[in-house]
Amino acid sequence: MALTGFPHPEEAAERPSRGTQAADPAGAARRICVGIVTGPQGVHGAMRIKSFTEVPEDVAGYGPLEDETGARQFDLRIHGAAKGVLIAHLPGVEDRDQAEALRGMRLYLRRAALPQTEPDEYYHADLIGLEAVLGDGTRVGRVRAIYDFGAGDTLELARDCAPPLLVPFTRAVVPTVAPAEGRLVLDPPPGLLDDGKP
Repeated sequence: MALTGFPHPEEAAERPSRGTQAADPAGAARRICVGIVTGPQGVHGAMRIKSFTEVPEDVAGYGPLEDETGARQFDLRIHGAAKGVLIAHLPGVEDRDQAEALRGMRLYLRRAALPQTEPDEYYHADLIGLEAVLGDGTRVGRVRAIYDFGAGDTLELARDCAPPLLVPFTRAVVPTVAPAEGRLVLDPPPGLLDDGKP
């Protein structure tokens, strides 16, 4: 199993769709936060954008972006990069005050705009929020975050009345991932869940 960031937009046409993948009508309507406005840049309406895509410039490569409400759409125009952020313009933003007013605005993309993943490959956003259960249906927690500490991907599960749990994201420990069903199934090795219960 593998996790992926956001592939380069030009790769989308080259990636085969998963013919056996169940339709996910709820997922098609979901949005993913791909960037945030961190402040103005200069006096002519340019702004700094922190990109959350694997290749930062790809934040503008999948189509129109939306604000938090979904009411406004933007075609982001990137002009360069500086100190970990992109320098970009949004249509209608023509001076520093207008750019400053957008500080903190998150930029979203429709999940359906992203390319299909390969079998056993998942976007981080597809896993966040999934319920983690044991094979018998016992609830363990909910995926809250994903980390890579250098030895492979690790899921952080938020649990009720218990500390968060870190679970290796491997086929052996997570044999079933079903985003369309809102869950994943764990087969934890001895000791991972302490007493075997959440």
